[in-house]
Amino acid sequence: MIVAFGTYDAARHPRVGVLVAGLRAHGHDVVELDRPLGFTTAERVRMLREPWRLPLLALRLLACWAALVRDALALRARRGAPRAVVVGYLGHFDVLLARVLYPRTLLVLDHLVFAGDTATDRGARGLRVRLLRLLDRAATRAADVVVTDTAEHRAMLRDPGKGVVVPVGAPDAWFAAGESDAAAGSPAPGGPLRVVFFGLYTPLQGAPVIARALALAAAAGTPLEVSMIGTGQDLTATRAAVDAAVPRDASVRVTWHDWVEPDALPAVVAGHHVCLGIFSDTPKGLRVVPNKVFQGLAAGRVVVTSDTAPQRGLLGDHLELVPPADPAALAAQLAELTDPARYAAAATRARAGRDAVRPEAVVEPLLARLSEEHPSDGRLSEEPLSAARRRPRGQRGGAA
Repeated sequence: MIVAFGTYDAARHPRVGVLVAGLRAHGHDVVELDRPLGFTTAERVRMLREPWRLPLLALRLLACWAALVRDALALRARRGAPRAVVVGYLGHFDVLLARVLYPRTLLVLDHLVFAGDTATDRGARGLRVRLLRLLDRAATRAADVVVTDTAEHRAMLRDPGKGVVVPVGAPDAWFAAGESDAAAGSPAPGGPLRVVFFGLYTPLQGAPVIARALALAAAAGTPLEVSMIGTGQDLTATRAAVDAAVPRDASVRVTWHDWVEPDALPAVVAGHHVCLGIFSDTPKGLRVVPNKVFQGLAAGRVVVTSDTAPQRGLLGDHLELVPPADPAALAAQLAELTDPARYAAAATRARAGRDAVRPEAVVEPLLARLSEEHPSDGRLSEEPLSAARRRPRGQRGGAA
């Protein structure tokens, strides 16, 4: 038995759901002990930027933890100790509780986000960032195995040997949307290319670059129907740039949506021809492969995103890549995709990458790492005490 543990919300942050689905697809019995905290990523970041809101987070966290403790004790009474515990995404605090509840069990932290790095990308500075980096260090030190999404993020660990790279992947709902009758086909000759962007408008996503590209596309007469979904830090600047440079009667038509329910989002994306990824040249933007890249491929869409080392290295054969922070290159790529033949070739490349982002595929590096910790039969053994936990801490390569 593997326990997926924490205050994660798989509907808002599907990463942990992908891990659970992948483990189950390989025959593992995964029990979820999950008490969602109920805050979005944007709300959590707002609390970091406005510290007077932190008591609300603390109260909610303590209530969830009390329920998790009851759940963990009840599960242990019924089924004994788990073979491993996987702490879900945004589990910086949850992993500390898990270490207390499971002191001799292999503990895996899905560390998709470094709190200090994310705060820096969103404009935080000084003491707040230093404290968040200490939180990152405490969280990764508590775990035996730290899951990151790229090699660049694994290199940020104090002990990279503790890390294992597991791509983000996409939930099954995105693959189903790509097979739906409502999914977009190829653009009609002379017709508009339907393009979608969705996200939190954080600096790493480069939404202002998209705005400048749309202005160039409008000036060139490129026929586009663009859906911009979400709210966040760069939304005001992005929308102002579009409103100023894209006339109402232009060939580019832009529709803005503050929110699409998570359950509806796969079908919405699948109804477009192109899914946009990220386009900034910020340090964080150069280190990540965002959710929307995996999800867009899963939905069978052509994905246009920035040509960065992690994106090119992981999925480059299946993506349409443009230089980071280059609106002219993005506008030119979109214009090229309005040609049905060029779009068809790009769509063929994209669909060939779908299997690589399925849960059962992306979880394979984690399965290999768990087998290393329990080498007796190539799978997790019944003994909950891993080799890593039996060794003194000083023999495990130090703290992460």
